[in-house]
Amino acid sequence: MGTKYEDYEMPKIASWLYQVINKLEVKEFYFLSHSWGSFVSLFFIKDYPDKVKGTILIDGGYQGKRHGEQSVDEEVAYYENDFEDYVETWEQFLELVNSETLNWTPLKEIAAKDLSLQVKDRYYWHARGETAGHIIRAMHKDEPEDIYPFLPKKIILLGATLPHSRDTSRRKLASLFEEKAQGIIKFIPETTHLLHWDKPEVVIKEIRHRWK
Repeated sequence: MGTKYEDYEMPKIASWLYQVINKLEVKEFYFLSHSWGSFVSLFFIKDYPDKVKGTILIDGGYQGKRHGEQSVDEEVAYYENDFEDYVETWEQFLELVNSETLNWTPLKEIAAKDLSLQVKDRYYWHARGETAGHIIRAMHKDEPEDIYPFLPKKIILLGATLPHSRDTSRRKLASLFEEKAQGIIKFIPETTHLLHWDKPEVVIKEIRHRWK
């Protein structure tokens, strides 16, 4: 039996993560998350607050799907196609990754290996299209906005500011996070979705300030 998209629903992923942490005998931890991982983080904190000592979200967890312009099926189709697309050389794959971030460095080339999957002479993004589709469906079903009132106050969110074409939507969703979750959002100038790659010093500063 194949994996169903229901297996990727946020409460189920949070439950699975809780079981892993208990298996590892981790009593409590700091949750630093990025992108889709920040959605998982919020649902985990909601169900298992005593496990988390502190939380920093990196450009994720606040982009609710109900305020988007694409339907579930449209977005699923886009990501299924995107993650099944490929290039034929490592250099071409690096160009793709480079287009998603700023200030390319040798360290980012090493990190890019974690984003890639090589099958013979083809280079894909590291997740399959089916997996990406399942995650998108789960994100449409489990809206973080619905659990905002049940989260700890003053969760910090570091938000990207590029591309500027998304400024209106970005500010609208951020205001909902600030109002309903009573969270703290800091938009970091001239950063992409890979904010922690663009300006790692900003993330390091927040960790030292809040978790030292």
